[in-house]
Amino acid sequence: MPYDEFQAALAIAKLQEENRQLRQQLRVALQERDRLAEENEQLRKRIEELEREAARQAAPFRRRERKKVAPEQKKRPGRKTGHPGTCRAIPDQVDEEVEVPLPCCPHCGGAVQDRAPLTQYLEELPPIRPRVVRLVTWSAKCPRCGEVRSTHRLQTSVGQGAAGVQLGPRALALAALLNKKLGLTMRKTCKVLEAMGGLRITPGGLSQALGRVAEKVESDYGQLIERIRGSEAVFADETSWWVGGPGWWLWVFTTPEGITLYRVEERRGSEVVREVLGEEFGGVLVSDCLSSYDPVDYRKHKCIAHHLRAIRKARDRPDTPDPTYLDEWTELFHQVIELYHQRSSYSAEVFAERREALRAWADRLLERPCTQPGDVAVQHRLLKQRAHLLGCLDDPAAEPTNNRAERALRPAVIARKVSCGNKTEAGRRAWQILASLAATCDGLATDFVQFLATRLPLAVQAR
Repeated sequence: MPYDEFQAALAIAKLQEENRQLRQQLRVALQERDRLAEENEQLRKRIEELEREAARQAAPFRRRERKKVAPEQKKRPGRKTGHPGTCRAIPDQVDEEVEVPLPCCPHCGGAVQDRAPLTQYLEELPPIRPRVVRLVTWSAKCPRCGEVRSTHRLQTSVGQGAAGVQLGPRALALAALLNKKLGLTMRKTCKVLEAMGGLRITPGGLSQALGRVAEKVESDYGQLIERIRGSEAVFADETSWWVGGPGWWLWVFTTPEGITLYRVEERRGSEVVREVLGEEFGGVLVSDCLSSYDPVDYRKHKCIAHHLRAIRKARDRPDTPDPTYLDEWTELFHQVIELYHQRSSYSAEVFAERREALRAWADRLLERPCTQPGDVAVQHRLLKQRAHLLGCLDDPAAEPTNNRAERALRPAVIARKVSCGNKTEAGRRAWQILASLAATCDGLATDFVQFLATRLPLAVQAR
C-alpha cells in the first residue's frame, strides 16, 4: 500500500475511534441528563409539597399521604363483630324517685289498657355554687413558743388583707387537674371554674396559686424519683420544650407499675439520665437510640420499633434497590417481639435456646459484608447498639418497644401545641411537679383531685 494511502487509512481509523468515544460520552451525558432531570423533578415536587404544608396550619400534624390507608382497607368503626355489648351501668345510689302515671290516653283522654312500667335512670349535675366559709382564726403570743395561731383543716394559706380570699383545697386540686393533666390553658381553666362552680379567678392569680400548690407537694415529687430508681424497668424519652423561649427539653421516665416522672431541662445530655436514675440504678433502661443514653452504665434495651422505622426508611432509598438484607432484619425483629410475648408458653430451656438462635442470627447479619448505602446505614446503626438489640429477651421487665414512654409524652405534646410550654422558670417547675403527680395518679388508678386536696391544708396546731 502506498505511503499516502496508509496515512489516510490511519487518519480515518483514528477519527472513527474518536467518533466512537464521543458517541459513548454522549450516551453517558444523555443518561446523566435524564437522571438529573428526574431528580430535579422529584426535588421540585418536594419543594411544592413543603410550601403547601407551610401554608396550611395543620400541615405539620396531618398524616402524610403515603401513610394514609386506602378507603377499601380501612377497618370498620367500633369493636369487632360479636363482642360483648356495653352500656351505662345502673347507678349504685338513687337520690330521688319520680313516677309519672298514665291514667288515660294523653291525646284523646280515653281509657288505656295493658299498662306497663318503663324505668330509666337520669344522671344529672345539680346547680353548683361556691360553698363560702368565713373563717376566723386567732393569733397570740406564747411565753415559751412565741407567736402562735390556730388553723383550720380547709386553710391552704395564712394570707390576710388583699390575700384574705382563698380557694379551698378541692378547688385548687380541680384547677391543677384541668391545667396540668387535661391540658387546658390558664384562661380556659378559669372559665371552666367559673362556669361549673361559680369560682372567679384571674389567669395570673391561678398561675401563682398552682405554683404554691407545687411547692407543697414537692416532697411527693421527690418520692417519685426514689420509686423510679427502684423499678425493674424504666422507659425514657424526650422531646423539645419551651420555657420563655426555645432550647429546652422535656424528659419523661415511666415504669410498668404506673410511676411517671417529667423533667424539663435545658440539657439533653446523659447527665439528666444520671440525675434521675442515679449511679446505682439496677433495672433496665428502655429507650430509643439517642446518644445521650449511651454513656450511662446501666442494663439497656433499644426500642425495636425505632429500628424497624429506620429499616423502612432505608428500603425507600433509591440507592438500595435490593431489600434482601433489610428484610432479614425485619423478620428477625418480628420474631424477637413474638418470642417476648410467648415467653410464658415456653420452658426456660426452650426459651433460652430460641433466644440464642436469634442472637446468633443477629451476629451473622452484623458481620455480613454490605455494599448498598441503605444496608450499610442500618448495619452501622445496629452495630453501635449491638449489646442492647435483644435486651427485652434478657430482662422480662423490659418491653420490646419504647411505646410506654411515648404514650406518656403524648399528653404533654398536645398541651405544647396549645400553650407552647411554659413562660417562666416557676411555671416550668410547677408543671413538671403537678403533671408528674397527675400522670402517676392516673397510672395507679388514684383520684388526683383527692390526692392533692389532702396535701394542701395547713396542719392543725395542737392546743
